[in-house]
Amino acid sequence: MTTATQETLTHPDQLLGSTFDDWVSSSALSRNDAAAIYRRFHRQGQHPAVGSDGRSISTIQTEDETRKFILEHADGLGTESVILPIEGRTGRIRRTLCVSSQIGCAMGCTFCQTATMGRVRQLTTAEIVAQWHHARHALNERITNVVFMGMGEPMDNLEAVLPAIEVLTDHNAAAIPASQIGISTVGHAEGIERLTAFMNRPGMRQLRLAVSVNAPNDDVRREIMPIAKAVSMPRLRNAMQNWLDAGGRPILVEYVLIPGETDDVDAPSQLANWLDGMPCRVNVIPYNPKSDSPWPAPTESAVEQFITAVASAGLPVNRRQTRGRSVMAACGQLGTS
Repeated sequence: MTTATQETLTHPDQLLGSTFDDWVSSSALSRNDAAAIYRRFHRQGQHPAVGSDGRSISTIQTEDETRKFILEHADGLGTESVILPIEGRTGRIRRTLCVSSQIGCAMGCTFCQTATMGRVRQLTTAEIVAQWHHARHALNERITNVVFMGMGEPMDNLEAVLPAIEVLTDHNAAAIPASQIGISTVGHAEGIERLTAFMNRPGMRQLRLAVSVNAPNDDVRREIMPIAKAVSMPRLRNAMQNWLDAGGRPILVEYVLIPGETDDVDAPSQLANWLDGMPCRVNVIPYNPKSDSPWPAPTESAVEQFITAVASAGLPVNRRQTRGRSVMAACGQLGTS
């Protein structure tokens, strides 16, 4: 087979959207040739038999070492992704890539910039994995962790998200361990249940689940998160408990601290009562103002007082470090025009 013929053979999305085994078994090439194309494309970023994916990084914004980039897709729409350098307990710096699962989001959380877009469309598996591919090969970033915490609600697009996780964990592709992949949800109970079943597949038991709770009770939660009108906190807790009962890892309970909304003095004790000994860790996220926000960011003293109160209520707790706020790259600030 000539090189010219090979070049017309494979569109990059066939590789970005497939595991190694699926690609090799479906390819008309010999197993050795198909394997060589797949591995080189994912590991080195290109192969003579694979053309351009038609995507490009249009914008890169940096605050300290945090990098936000917009990846333009074939239809002209873009996704925002963020690369976060995070120092671990051993002092080692890991590079976490925050990927988007949708363009926009339909969940309508009042504190989130992405919600102002509405849901424009779902991303395909290839478009999700392409964010890693461009971060690794166009930006030359060695990504160690991936979190589905960018634009969109991952549980609202599991048909693409779950296959993307399979590609990202594939040893012939991104080779990111399942233990270093996290999926965050605003509280999509049915999605958590589907993820629980997926987590029990071979190689996926170490996946991480984060649940954006953000309120101590249903009344407050319904004010800021429309999904709470359909999924009550008892229903949500039941889905979380099922995850744990099925062998899932302890859950990261995300709590956005919004002045005048979620920072009531009784909130930590109410949250502790709701969790009722559930294996978890509370991740307090100081609110990052969206465009034309009705709320300011909380003061440092308010954040420290709230974290102390959560710890006093008996909950393991840590603070989400604020990174990228000045370039609208922090948690809750993603949203392209």
